Amino acid sequence: MTVDPAAAGPFYTKVVGWKSEPWASEPTYTIFSGSAGPAAGMSPLPDVNRAQGARGAWMTFIGAEDVDAAVSQAEKLGAKVLRPASDMKEIGRIAIMADPHGASFGLFKPLQSSAPKGPPQPGELAWHELSTPDPEAALKFYQELFGWQLIHKMDMGATGFYYIFGSEGVQRGGMYKPSHPTPGPAWLAYASVPDADKAAAAATKAGGHVLNGPMDVPGGGRIAQLSDPHGVPFAVHSLAKAAVAPKPAAPKPSTPPASSAPPRPAPSAKPAAPASSSTASAMTAAPKPAAPKPAAPAAPAKSAAAAPKRKAAAKKKAAKKKAAPRKAAARRGAPKPARKAAGKKKAARKAARKAAKKGKSRTAKRKARRGGKKARRKK
Repeated sequence: MTVDPAAAGPFYTKVVGWKSEPWASEPTYTIFSGSAGPAAGMSPLPDVNRAQGARGAWMTFIGAEDVDAAVSQAEKLGAKVLRPASDMKEIGRIAIMADPHGASFGLFKPLQSSAPKGPPQPGELAWHELSTPDPEAALKFYQELFGWQLIHKMDMGATGFYYIFGSEGVQRGGMYKPSHPTPGPAWLAYASVPDADKAAAAATKAGGHVLNGPMDVPGGGRIAQLSDPHGVPFAVHSLAKAAVAPKPAAPKPSTPPASSAPPRPAPSAKPAAPASSSTASAMTAAPKPAAPKPAAPAAPAKSAAAAPKRKAAAKKKAAKKKAAPRKAAARRGAPKPARKAAGKKKAARKAARKAAKKGKSRTAKRKARRGGKKARRKK
C-alpha cells in the first residue's frame, strides 16, 4: 500500500523491472508482473488509515490450504486478527494477521497457483526476512502454524543467530534480531533482479534511498536493502554470476619413451589464473605434451644372398686393419735378440729357396743331357 500509486508504479518498474497494469476487476489495484508472471500488487492507502497515522508498507502473504483453519490456529498461538477471512473475486480467500510480536502478514488461498520451479526468475520474490525481538520464539510460532523447518542456524556474533527456515528442504527466508532500534517487527521481501548494484543505483536516481548494501551474502548472492521515495522499505537480491570455465583442449599423443631409458616424470604444472573473480578455486594448467617426432624412413631391403659376402668382406677388412698396427708395433717395439732371430730365419728361408732353384736347374740339365744321348743313339 502506498500514498502515491501514480509515482510508485514507475519507480518499481525502473528498479525491479516489473511491468505494471491495472487489475481489470478493480482498476485502483495495480498488478506487478515479472518474467514468470504476476508477482505482487499495489493499492492506495485508504484515507482512514492515513488519518490514523498508517504509513505505506509492503505485506508478505503466506499460502494456506485452509485460511479459516489457519486463522483459528494462529489465534491459539497468540496472533491477532487484523482482517477476518474473506473472499476476493477472481483471486481467492485472504486474511490479515499479526504474529505474537506484532509483525503483520497475510494468509492467502489462491484460486489457482503453481509451485515455482528452479531459482527465482527476475521479478519474482526470492527471500522473505523477518526482523523481530525474539527470532527463536517467532520461528516456533510459524513452525507450528505452517510446519516450516529450521534449515540452518547461523551465528552472527553479538547480534545473535540468523535462523534460516524453509519447507521441503528448500530455503525460503530468515529471521533475526535487529542490532539497532527499528519501527517494529516486520517482514521484508526481496525481489530477484539481474544485478543488485544496478538496482540500488537506479533506486537512488529515481528518488529512493539505499538503507543497507549492496553487499555479498553467503551462497554467492548479492543484496541491497532500499526504500522508495515515500519511505517504504523493500529489498533486492541477485544470484551469483556463474563462472564459465575455459573448454579444455583435446590432448595430443605424447612420444613413447625409448626402451633403454626410463620415462621422465612430467613437469609440475603451475596454477593458472582464475577464470573470473567469482571462482572459488584456481584451475590447474596441465603441461602441454610434446608433439611426436616423425620416424626416420627405413632403408630399402637388400638381397639375402649378398648379405653374407658383404659381412665376410667387412670382417676380413677389419681384421687386416687391426693386424697391421699390431705387426708394425711388433717390429718397432721388439727386442734386439728377437729381431736378430727373425733376420736369421729370413736368411735361411732365402737360402733354401736359392738351393731349391739350383737343385731344379741341375736336375733339368741332367735330364737334358740324357735326352740328347738317347737321341744320338736312335740316330
